[in-house]
Amino acid sequence: MNEKPHKVNDDFAGSAWCSRLDLVQTEMLRVRDDDGKPFIPQCVRDAEAMIQRCKFEESSSSAIRSKFVQESVKLAYGNDSYVVREGLFAGVPTLSGTGACRLFAEFQRHFYPNSQIYLPDPTWSNHHNIWEQAEIPVKTFHYYHPDTKGLDFAALINDIKNAPDCSFFLLHPCAHNPTGVDPTEEQWREISYHLKVKNHFPFFDMAYQGFSSGDLDKDAAALRIFLEDGHLIGCAQSFAKNMGLFEHKVGCLSVLCQNMKQAAAMKSQLQQIAHAMYSSLPFQGILLATVILSNPEMKALWRKEIKVMAERIQTMRTTLRHCLENLDSCFNWEHITSQVGMFCFSGLTPDQVKHLEKLFHIYMTPDGRISMAGVTTSNVNYLANAIHQVTRIDEEVLRSCNEQ
Repeated sequence: MNEKPHKVNDDFAGSAWCSRLDLVQTEMLRVRDDDGKPFIPQCVRDAEAMIQRCKFEESSSSAIRSKFVQESVKLAYGNDSYVVREGLFAGVPTLSGTGACRLFAEFQRHFYPNSQIYLPDPTWSNHHNIWEQAEIPVKTFHYYHPDTKGLDFAALINDIKNAPDCSFFLLHPCAHNPTGVDPTEEQWREISYHLKVKNHFPFFDMAYQGFSSGDLDKDAAALRIFLEDGHLIGCAQSFAKNMGLFEHKVGCLSVLCQNMKQAAAMKSQLQQIAHAMYSSLPFQGILLATVILSNPEMKALWRKEIKVMAERIQTMRTTLRHCLENLDSCFNWEHITSQVGMFCFSGLTPDQVKHLEKLFHIYMTPDGRISMAGVTTSNVNYLANAIHQVTRIDEEVLRSCNEQ
């Protein structure tokens, strides 16, 4: 877009926000409350207090790490899942979700050197870096449709069918980053079917469990569908956002196995690769997560607090959409509320994003991804007005076309 946007009207320019708000940080990756402060769940504070009261022996650290992995796998597949009961998984703690992905990529390079990984288009940009550094050929499959701002499902299925047999596919089980577009349950079942037919390996990166629906189990539905269909699955989990443990870098990598012998061998290999990459992990975050996951009362509180966090984001989505619609924008903003999770793929162009930055000190990624964690009741009107201002030229072009 070469034309300059309309000047900000006097009322808008003279608002209190322009004088006291230098930046609407829509690129925040941490969960925040409605005051814009990092949200630390009460369950984490309770776990910290319990740890201070109790003395954990250094000799018990190995058992705690194993317990952490087991509780993480339960969270992914369900407490009563047969893979948990029968020990049909190999898992290790990792440096958050990024470390889990990187460790799996290295495992893939060691044991499947001729394989490739298919990433959704788009995906979290670091996914490309992770597999490329592991020297795994990276390809993409269709995912997001820019016209509908939804899932390009037909093209996605077609890409699965056309990929070479036994390819690796990375999937976001919930709250897709960056689009906020998730398949429906029926679509997940069809995706699972076609992956199974082609003997593809599904690897799930679950960084936002709980942020799609506010329910941990609902957000793990995709993994459980794939398990039901007989897939062996890889899963990266992160507790940075849903437990507020951003600084602790708490993650888990797990891989489902056919039997306990294979699980033991797989775990040994993962540990060996991890030892060469980072030797040992910070223990405090693993301990905090383990206490929360294994204590029924704390886990119940955590579930409630996740629901509160998710509902705040959902409320901000609804409010932002209504604010834009109340400004009589002729653009369709339904995708703001149909998308889920921490991110909104706004549909703003790179030029419009630049105008937001220059004129209103609002910052987001060039593709228009908004981190909804940075939107609050005190800045949502400012954000909506700014978006309306930078989209008005395209709006006027659209109106003139309709009048002709």
